[in-house]
Amino acid sequence: MLLSGDFERAAAQLDALLGVGRCFDVVARELYAGRRRCRVYGIDGYGDSAVLERVLGRLISAPSTVEAQSMREFIERYVSFAQAEAETDLEKAVTGVLQGKTLLLAEGFAACALIDAKQVPSRSVDEPSSGKVLRGAHDGFIESLTVNAALLRRRIRDPRLTLEGHQISEGSRADVALCYLEHKVDRKLLEDVRGKLGAIDLRSVSMSQETIAEAMMARQWWNPLPKVRYTERPDVATACLMEGSIIVLVDNSPAAMILPTCFFDFVKEANDFYFPPLVGSYLRILRYVVFVLTLFITPVWYALVKTSMTQGALHFLAITEDYEVPLLVQLLFAEFIVDLIKLTSLNTPSIFSNSFSMIGALVLGDFAVQAHWMVPEVLAYMAFVAIANFAQPSYELGYAFKLLRLMLLLLVGALDWAGLAIGCAVIAALLASTRPIGGKSYLYPLIPFDRGALRSLLLRRPVSRENT
Repeated sequence: MLLSGDFERAAAQLDALLGVGRCFDVVARELYAGRRRCRVYGIDGYGDSAVLERVLGRLISAPSTVEAQSMREFIERYVSFAQAEAETDLEKAVTGVLQGKTLLLAEGFAACALIDAKQVPSRSVDEPSSGKVLRGAHDGFIESLTVNAALLRRRIRDPRLTLEGHQISEGSRADVALCYLEHKVDRKLLEDVRGKLGAIDLRSVSMSQETIAEAMMARQWWNPLPKVRYTERPDVATACLMEGSIIVLVDNSPAAMILPTCFFDFVKEANDFYFPPLVGSYLRILRYVVFVLTLFITPVWYALVKTSMTQGALHFLAITEDYEVPLLVQLLFAEFIVDLIKLTSLNTPSIFSNSFSMIGALVLGDFAVQAHWMVPEVLAYMAFVAIANFAQPSYELGYAFKLLRLMLLLLVGALDWAGLAIGCAVIAALLASTRPIGGKSYLYPLIPFDRGALRSLLLRRPVSRENT
């Protein structure tokens, strides 16, 4: 719907749509600019008072504004702020106000001026709690899209860096930025991501990037493997952009989506690149080994004990104490206890959370052993698994491994070694059938095979002119 050229009618339409008089935070004020009647709309708490005072002060002090024949000319002559544009569409004008812009309606024009002098409430750009580094930058994305875009611009001063603005669906009108480097991005992937963003039709984006990611994904609810990699670190996002990836920023979220994503990307961490190449390669290989151990250590140990293969050279894996609760129940119970302690720590005030976690684990573990609910070996293996999960930066992958580990335990309990083999086949099938949001394959660079990319994935190469 277009704005009416009748000032009274346009003001009545805006009053009704914005809720003037109904919403306490919607501010509307009338003023005169050189005998021309004007009306200003804004959201209390969004506007930059200093900028608006300067802009409106000049308008009120203008001796005459009759020279302006259109809203565009009115802005060019009398609005001193650079970020101002004319708008004729009523719906877009209302959306602009709800985004924090200031709307100026002037008599005699079938358009309004949107002044982008907003000051969005936000926290400081502190280092995110996840993904901390010993050396390097200690800033992080916040919930403001413009600030996050500026953090990327600060690191990449290349005019080929493109930040496309999108609004998701007619209902939510969520602001999304598609960030990429013109000369490095895969054009086919870019068009694919654009198409998926444009096809999203949601009433609201309540969970920010997670809602948008799920709307873009293929429907594979039964597959626990993560299809999107997130980061709250601007330096990580910058490095991915330089490699040709696409970064999706969502307003009201500090997490940036990295596209495309393959399984092996979850092994990468910022610390690998802030240490020398040899140390970084060691940390990355260690993380691979830990990944494999967290998935297979308890199912393999349970299979060895269950099939009485802990004699001879494997005698140190045998259980030396009597137990009354079945071993499979002990392992499953320990898995659930670990998650229970995590949840209680999350919902405990920070001043008590660390001590509560340690005391809870010690008390529960000691009580379980003394009551013959568990054997010490189960607690030892589960303690290793719980600690090893913190060695990888992706929570989504950690919980995917947990579910797969539970599946392996149940299959071993039912079919012994045959169950372990079936479980491994199921995991391989899940990896092969996972469909990420764009990209070559979830198992790249294994499928399709790329020797150079695989070498870079396993070993952290030193920086040189050839790979910068």
